[in-house]
Formats: sequence, structure tokens, C-alpha cells
Amino acid sequence: MSAASTASLPDAPSSEAPPPAAPAPAAPPPPLTGTALALGTVSLSLATFMNVLDSSIANVSLPAIAGDLGVSPGQGTWVITSFGVANAISVPLTGWLTQRFGAVRLFTMSVLLFVLASWLCGFAPSLETLVVFRVFQGLVAGPMIPLSQTLLLASYPRAKAGTALALWGVTTLVAPVAGPLLGGWITDNVSWPWIFYINIPIGLAAAAVTWGIYRDRETPRRKLPIDTVGLGLLVTWVASLQLMLDKGKELDWFSSPQIVLLAVVAVVAFAVFVVWELTDAHPVVDLRLFKGRNFAFGALALSVAYGLFFGNVVLMPLWLQQWMGYTATAAGMALAPVGLFAILLSPLVGRKVSVWDPRRMATGAFIVFALVLWMRSQFTTQTDMAHILVPTLIQGAAMAFFFIPLTTLTMSGLAPERMPAAAGLSNFVRITAGAMGTSIATTLWDDRAAMHHAHLTEPLANGQGALANVLASLQAAGLSASQAMAQVNRMIDQQAFTRAADDIFYGSALLFLALIGLIWFTKRPPRIGGAGPADAGGAH
Repeated sequence: MSAASTASLPDAPSSEAPPPAAPAPAAPPPPLTGTALALGTVSLSLATFMNVLDSSIANVSLPAIAGDLGVSPGQGTWVITSFGVANAISVPLTGWLTQRFGAVRLFTMSVLLFVLASWLCGFAPSLETLVVFRVFQGLVAGPMIPLSQTLLLASYPRAKAGTALALWGVTTLVAPVAGPLLGGWITDNVSWPWIFYINIPIGLAAAAVTWGIYRDRETPRRKLPIDTVGLGLLVTWVASLQLMLDKGKELDWFSSPQIVLLAVVAVVAFAVFVVWELTDAHPVVDLRLFKGRNFAFGALALSVAYGLFFGNVVLMPLWLQQWMGYTATAAGMALAPVGLFAILLSPLVGRKVSVWDPRRMATGAFIVFALVLWMRSQFTTQTDMAHILVPTLIQGAAMAFFFIPLTTLTMSGLAPERMPAAAGLSNFVRITAGAMGTSIATTLWDDRAAMHHAHLTEPLANGQGALANVLASLQAAGLSASQAMAQVNRMIDQQAFTRAADDIFYGSALLFLALIGLIWFTKRPPRIGGAGPADAGGAH
């Protein structure tokens, strides 16, 4: 057969036939409408609200929990740090778990397990069992927030993505306002286990509605290898470091063999973890992201700032309830206004973050945080509720200009396929820093209080000073020497812990100012609506 005749047969098979084309990926389901959209938004938002609420509702209940379980308030902070560390560890696994089980199944399962963990926390008879159940709760909570955001965005048309995120964001800002108020009221009027029991009806309703609406919109599933060695090393070094920070004060730090062992395990496991993750084909945490300038400095600034912020958030209710005579409800009232400006200003920040320079926005947030903490460093034992509320109210403005601009800077310039890994790693670092910030703040508070107590009691040893006169007058009024000394000692402790809290506030204010430098190591993302070539190139 001639070449011409061969050419005239278009369907003739070739000796090098191309391989069959891979099946096209299934098209994503269409956006929801009407009642389904409204119910889906409410159910996903409720689950997010429950998760965020649980990270703040326990703050004002710590003294009650510690008292009921027979431990010190310092040990009571383990209830918060254990949840935070477990939550941080599970967040990077969200991507792998989603592909293994599907987003809808994983989200529903996480919510139901969260409900079970909440029920167990309420029944915990001791601090040890409560911490174990909080670890369980933190582990299952990891996928909830990122998946609620993913499912919500898939429910709306692309043009309304901003509306979806705004609705989702409001729930994460309302929860820190409701948490202290609700936790304080429940602790004072019912009992602290109910701060966990209230999750049960919310979680069951959210899981039922979500499954009913989204079960036919499941994401594709496939089996992928998991980095079990990296995961084991991650758990080992994070848990060892957090245990060292939590128990250091109790065991007198490095004079204890147990603390030394925990420190060695944390350092060695971290070093091996870094080497392993940089060389493994499927790392549980993609540390190569830190090669990017924006991600490295953005994540560092965000995590350290969050550690400072969260440590002070935990310290405030402890000081108010232990040394200022506030009930849990009153302490919640003193902390609740922090979300008012955050709720009002967040929509503005969301609209303007792509127009204004997010570095300037974050810088302004850090300056306001520093101002708030400086104002708190002026607190005395005579400070009234009105003066406590003012910096709390102002802090809400800083919160609005804190998370969104810094997250924008951190994610700027990353390819779309790296976004999930970057979000997981950024959240892991931030949540871990929050748990560690809590431990460091409460430990430093105790240490500084002991120092101030020693200084305040020096005049008593010589029978001089105002406290010595108070001691003499109490004995003259008929109190025994031991009764008078106990009352004076309580006054000294109140002064010592107040001054120690002021030290933490002042030091945190200085650190916020120092962190501004990290922000300006990042590159500005391109403006939306016509960035010039230089801007676009610089960002990417």
C-alpha cells in the first residue's frame, strides 16, 4: 500500500498508539440554594463555634476546676495546654485524612467524636483523666475548622466566596466573646462540667444536619502513604516539650531528672524530626515551606504573637479570680468585650487586605497590642472594673487587624497546590505556640510573684514599714499572732501576684513591639486589580 493510500485512511491504527486518556476528574457539585444553603451554613458554623468556644470557655473556669479536682491553679492550666497541643498535632493530618475518608465523612466523624470527648471531660474524676480526655478532644477537633471552611466555600457560588468566609469568620469571633461569659455563668450557677456538656446538643445537631445535606457531596477518596515515622517524632518532641514546660515549676526545673530527660528527648526528637521531614517523600509536615521568605517570617510573627496573646488571655482571669475577688461570671464580663471591635472591624479588614499593605495593618495591630498590655501593666489591687474593661475593649481592634493580614502575608506567593500544606503547618505552629505561651506565662507569673513576695516581706523582718504597722494593729484588735500574720500574708500575696502580672504584661508589650521587625522582612503581596509587574514578581 502506498503512502498516499495509507494517509487516506484516517482511522488506521498506528504502531505507536497513544495510551488511553485518563478519566476526567468528576466535576464538583453545584452550589447549594435555598433552605439547604441556609441550614448547611448554620450547621457548619455551629461546629466551628463549638470548637473555638471550647478553647476559651475553660479559661474563667480554671480556678473552679482546680479546686474541685484538688490541684493548684497552675496545674489546672494543663486543661488548656493539653487541648492546644493535641489540636496542633492533628491539624497537619487533615489533608491526608480527608483524602482517605472524604471531607464530609471526616467532618461528621470529627464532630461526633468531639461530642463524645466533651461528655467524657464532664465526667472526669481527676485532673489526670480530664487531661487525657482533653487530649482526645484536641486530636479529634483538628480537622473540624479547616473542613468547615472547605465545605462552606463549596456550598456557595465562587462570586459569593467572600460572603461565605465573612459568615464563617463571624462565628470564630463571637465564640471568644461568648466563651468567658458562658463559662463564668455556668461555673457560678451550675457546675464546671457543664462547660463541656453544652457541646453535646450543639454537636449532635450540627453532625445530623451536615450529614443530611452534604452526604451526597462527598469528596473523592484515595489511599495515600502516611509518614508514620515523622508523625511519631512530631508527637514525641511536642509532647515532651509541653510536659517540660507544664511540670517545670512543680519539679524545680533542671534540678529534676525528669525535666532533664524530657528536655533531652524533646531536643533529640526535634532534630531527628527536622532531618526526616526534609528527606521523606511524603512528609507529615512540609518543612520546605520555610524556604519561602513570606511563609518563614509570617508564620514566625503570627505564632510568637499568638503565644503572647493567648498566654495573657489565660493569665487575666486567673489574676482576677484568685487575687481580685472576682467571680467566674464577673471575670467573664471583664474579658467578653474583646470581641466587639473584632466583629465590627473584621469585614472592613477582609475587604481592604488586598488593597492596603497588610504589613502596615499588622504593624498597627502589634502597636495596639503593645498599648493594651502597657495599660494592663499599670493595674493595681485598687483597679476597678471600668479600668479593666478599657484595654479589653481596645484589644478587639488589634485582633481584627492581626489574623487576616498576617495570614495573607504568610500565604502570599505560594502555589495553589501548596496551600493546604501551608495552612496546616501555619496552624500547627500557631496553636503549639499558644499552648506553650500559656505554660510560660503562668510559670513566669509564679516566679515573679515569689520574688516580689520576698521583697515585700523584708520590712516585716525588721518590724518596719506599713505592713508591719498593719500586723501590729491587727494584733492590737484582738487577732492572734498567727491570724494576723495569715491576713497580712494574704495582702502581701495579692500585691506580689498583681505586680508579677504587671511584669508579664509589660514584658509582653515590649515583645510585641520587637515583633514588628519580623513583619517587615516579608514582601508585600500584589494589590488586587492591577498590580504592576514588579509587585507581582516580588510577591511570587
